[in-house]
Amino acid sequence: MEEIKLKTRNFVVENFLFGNANGLADDTSFLEAGILDSTGVLEVVAFLEQQFGVRVDDDELTPENLDSIASIGAFVSRKLQV
Repeated sequence: MEEIKLKTRNFVVENFLFGNANGLADDTSFLEAGILDSTGVLEVVAFLEQQFGVRVDDDELTPENLDSIASIGAFVSRKLQV
């Protein structure tokens, strides 16, 4: 799961925070912190599908799965074990 979180952190920092990761903890809510909007979530989903070879279904597009680095790490780890 650590590799998933690291790659996700790098993607978010480079694409949404312009290389500045100040204050981005694993449990920082992307939506509450204004890091991602709905379009940003779709970009993250496309990244996850390409990078890790998982498929994210419409009913999985929830904050519980995609609203932080930690939740994405856990979500992708579960998907890879199935």
